[in-house]
Amino acid sequence: MSLIKRTTADAAFSLCVRERAGWRCERCGSTPDPMGLHCAHVMSRGHWSVRFDPCNAVALCYGCHRITEQRREVEFLPLVKRLFGDLEWDRVFADAMKPARSIKRQVPVIAKHYRGQHEAMRKLRAAGSSGRLEFVGWMA
Repeated sequence: MSLIKRTTADAAFSLCVRERAGWRCERCGSTPDPMGLHCAHVMSRGHWSVRFDPCNAVALCYGCHRITEQRREVEFLPLVKRLFGDLEWDRVFADAMKPARSIKRQVPVIAKHYRGQHEAMRKLRAAGSSGRLEFVGWMA
């Protein structure tokens, strides 16, 4: 199995996903240390057309990430549909099948967008916001 390279945009997007969840696992509610909380993609990062789509990723602790990967139909998809709704999941699934030729060249722009989104989310947290915070996805 080959590993998919992690870009600067992946790192910034991951921070947004985990911040959105309040640094809690969105399946079990645990609060692992930041390294133990993963940005888990439903459609793998190999699908560039939805790699940076906020509705294609959730924050999961290591244990829940393993469980949902092993039991996608029973564990992962119901979680995603509960968090985002059936229509959004249908959109993500359809978008994942679209070609994404130009996205790889835009990684620096995508990274900048998500760094800005994360900074805005951090400011909201500092001002007292708790719970789930949404962020604006990057659009090609």
